[in-house]
Amino acid sequence: MSKLSNAPAGPVDGGGVQEAEAFCRRHPEIRHVDAIFIDMSGVARGKRLPVSELAGLYTQGMNLPASLYLLDVTGDQLDVLGRGFSDGDPDATGFPIAGTLAPAPWLKAGSGPGLGQVLMQLYEPDTREICYDPRNILAAVVARFADLGLTPVVACELEFYLIDAVRGEQGAPQPPRLSGSGRRDVNNQVYGLEELDYYQDFLTDLQKWSAMQNVPASMASAEFGPGQFEINLQHRADALRAADDAALLRRLVRAAAQARGLEASFMSKPYSDKAGSGFHVHVSVVDAAGQNIFAGNGAAGSAELRHAIGGLRAAMAQSMAIFAPNLGAFRRFGPNIFVPLSTCWGYNNRSAAIRVPPGPDAGRRIEHRVAGAEANPYLLVAAILAGMHHGLVSKADPGPPVAGNAAAQLAPDLPHNFWAALEAMSAGTILPGYFPGNYTALYVDAKRRELEKFMQTISPQEYDWYL
Repeated sequence: MSKLSNAPAGPVDGGGVQEAEAFCRRHPEIRHVDAIFIDMSGVARGKRLPVSELAGLYTQGMNLPASLYLLDVTGDQLDVLGRGFSDGDPDATGFPIAGTLAPAPWLKAGSGPGLGQVLMQLYEPDTREICYDPRNILAAVVARFADLGLTPVVACELEFYLIDAVRGEQGAPQPPRLSGSGRRDVNNQVYGLEELDYYQDFLTDLQKWSAMQNVPASMASAEFGPGQFEINLQHRADALRAADDAALLRRLVRAAAQARGLEASFMSKPYSDKAGSGFHVHVSVVDAAGQNIFAGNGAAGSAELRHAIGGLRAAMAQSMAIFAPNLGAFRRFGPNIFVPLSTCWGYNNRSAAIRVPPGPDAGRRIEHRVAGAEANPYLLVAAILAGMHHGLVSKADPGPPVAGNAAAQLAPDLPHNFWAALEAMSAGTILPGYFPGNYTALYVDAKRRELEKFMQTISPQEYDWYL
């Protein structure tokens, strides 16, 4: 049974009660609702409550340990900077995010009790917003744009692999078996239409369920690896909701895969000999009149576009631990696979870390191509926007755009392993000025502890090589 708070600490939402009541009228088959919190590692955690308690969730909230957001990827409590065991693991109060209450249609009423879900945000009684809820980190950065009368417009693109539910040797992933033939998928046809046909049932479920959850998924394309796809999300003039979309899409993709007897992986590099999976973010910025400040000067874009790119380059090294949030995520970075190997930027150049895509002047935008698919969507967008804001206010010079292949070899302006990335974040001076409290220190400590725990496991290869 879910424990509800008796003392509201966040935004008591009378309109949310109406949203809950209308939802129950539209979906009488639903008996339970998952209250979802997205933690530091992008893992969906929370509680399942009876639908009879749904309205109270909006007025009273739900108590949870604040340290929920500092668990490692396996769910362990690592006492990050004394949060957890050392401070008695105090509760904070979660409240629903308006507009995210929706059915979870993969659990159908005919085969069991209907299920709904709602995204949550955590608040503390004294500060109203808990500083280490990643969504609140993003909200703090977005507020800095509002102070300038500006609004970021954001869209996310996520790549992932569908894999066989049966693992190979030593737990390694295997490509799925293709329906009809039974042979294992070995296709490597980027943008191939036949590849979409093989997985049409999965893609149909995903499109239908995305619409039911108000997740604006649009184009799907086959990528470089067997069973690898990219899903594009539509632009939103609300960076928080754009990150919500990405968080919900990952849950949807996994559910749609499971419904077809498959698994979905957002691991940045699940196969050592195949393409990795990225998380690309498109951003433009509009002023109070709704005009794109990156427009002007034709395809070259405005001075503001160049300043934003300059800020992104300045912040990139200290943001790499967010873009590649674990040891294995750095395996994705290698030459000549359209993965950035430096902070460079360019026009219509997919080998660059920061790409200015072609298109109409009014739609001028930045595509940030560095992050792996497992990056936390809120922290990823927050780091990108922090860099852009820094560039705008400091009028940063991005240097000249790159031409040709910018990803032929590793460059020294980025850390290329997780240890170096954590050191760069720890020494960074830009992100701490945007992320509230001491979040960058919390993040570094959490990821160092997770890395130390990971390194305690002896791999089979170590026995093969060194025993």
